[in-house]
Amino acid sequence: MKQLVVISGKGGTGKTTLSASLASMAQNAVFVDCDVDAANLNILLRGHEKHSEEFSGGKRAEILSEECGNCGVCLEACQFEAILENDGSQFWIDPLRCEGCGLCVRLCPEKAISFNSVVTGNCFVSQTDRHPLIHAELFPGSENSGKLVSQVRKMAQDYARENHKDLIVIDGPPGVGCQVIASVTATDLVLVVTEPTPSGITDMERALALAKHFKLPSRVCINKVDLNPDLVKSIEKKVLNMGSKVIGKLPFEKDLTKAQIRNQIWEQETSSNWMKAVESMWPNLLKALESVP
Repeated sequence: MKQLVVISGKGGTGKTTLSASLASMAQNAVFVDCDVDAANLNILLRGHEKHSEEFSGGKRAEILSEECGNCGVCLEACQFEAILENDGSQFWIDPLRCEGCGLCVRLCPEKAISFNSVVTGNCFVSQTDRHPLIHAELFPGSENSGKLVSQVRKMAQDYARENHKDLIVIDGPPGVGCQVIASVTATDLVLVVTEPTPSGITDMERALALAKHFKLPSRVCINKVDLNPDLVKSIEKKVLNMGSKVIGKLPFEKDLTKAQIRNQIWEQETSSNWMKAVESMWPNLLKALESVP
């Protein structure tokens, strides 16, 4: 079982569109959306939810008013100002401020503070027109997104083993933060999608450096190549200097964006020059995956 992860270093390069397009060529695969803060691969792939699981991303303290002696130890110790006092000298914890560190629980002389896991998101298994899709949502204001990404990937790997799938295609989140690190860890190939703009190049370099740091083989796909041919040449040179290879070049196509808005990406892709370029890249991607030990 091979794992391909698609990242970009920044948003707006066409990473998710490319990930969705690969679904029309991949065989016996599972797709994964690791952008748990703003998952949208399910929209492009027209998924229908089949199963869901709750995600507990941390713990939250709560004062048991009947047992609290109002000593104020917790109030003085909390560095996040999450413990408040009402007019009756009764203490309580603001759940939006609580970071779940547990210090107040350890210091309370009355043992009057509970410390329980809280549900901060959901994981889903959906069936799309072509492949199963594993994705998730993190509740607004919740943390531990990297932990949720790891859980989503584990669900995908378990599903792939149980259903004898040969390939896992991961649509990673933008940037190079903890979510991206959790998305690329232990994968077989990192596909970096970039664009011929100054910010696109800078963020591509960060993404390639991340892959190199974790000793992961990488390839680069340049989207919107016809926007700035001179910068395309610059990208090719930088990619070689960083020990990677350009594996595909995709044209800029307004009709593809319009098709996404109408949720008709599949109808548009069948005849688009953009999709033809993706199809030309696909055998090279498979070859790169097969070359990984």
